[in-house]
Amino acid sequence: MTTITPEKLLEELRRAAGVVAGITATFTDEDIKAPSELPAWTRGHVLAHLSGIANAMARQLEFAAQGDSIELYDGGFEGRTRAIDLAAGHTPAEHRADLDAALDRALRAFEALDDTGWQAPISFRGGVVFDGGLALWRELVIHTTDLGTGRGPETWSRPFCGHLFEFLAARVPDGERFVLQPMGLPGVSIGTPGGRSTVINGMLTDIAAWLAGRTPTLGSLRATAAADGVDLPALLPWPSGVPATR
Repeated sequence: MTTITPEKLLEELRRAAGVVAGITATFTDEDIKAPSELPAWTRGHVLAHLSGIANAMARQLEFAAQGDSIELYDGGFEGRTRAIDLAAGHTPAEHRADLDAALDRALRAFEALDDTGWQAPISFRGGVVFDGGLALWRELVIHTTDLGTGRGPETWSRPFCGHLFEFLAARVPDGERFVLQPMGLPGVSIGTPGGRSTVINGMLTDIAAWLAGRTPTLGSLRATAAADGVDLPALLPWPSGVPATR
């Protein structure tokens, strides 16, 4: 899988921001109110969340540049949820303005970084700025798919899928090992070394979509254990970066 450098990550962030902004620019009132691919969320909820996470990550970087840290969302998880619910019903023009401003703020913060800045500590997952950039990349790409406009996981890039394999290894249950075998590409093992092994074969994007809890769109997945066909294994919850309670 392709190694993600800060320069490559910045390029991917710009690309992902451009895609979601372009889609949002076409939305009508009816489009905003339509269901998204996420349970109980309209497209307006998804757009409100994207604006929120872009602003939240921007302020992580702004505080890090001053040698300080701050929680991801003002008010924690409850504050995040409240802000999404309040903004979900905004007009298309309001959503466009909010998202454009948030993406611009975040991109400017990342573009201002030098080599040292990418490694500055942030409160998000107890990591560094580079980790925050990866998180924003995930949010932009996956939630663009969640808008349900036809841009599904089959559009995810090889570097993005490779990153998901690494990040979502946290979803493998204890004592289990998944051998991810994308068609035509080297296999990747995640989970417990020496654990009970399940091989997941399929197209790269289908495997990544399944790991991310999204619907694979190419219908290629097949799981085997000890050479026998089995159901796809259960996954642990998405590794949340925000505590459920403060």
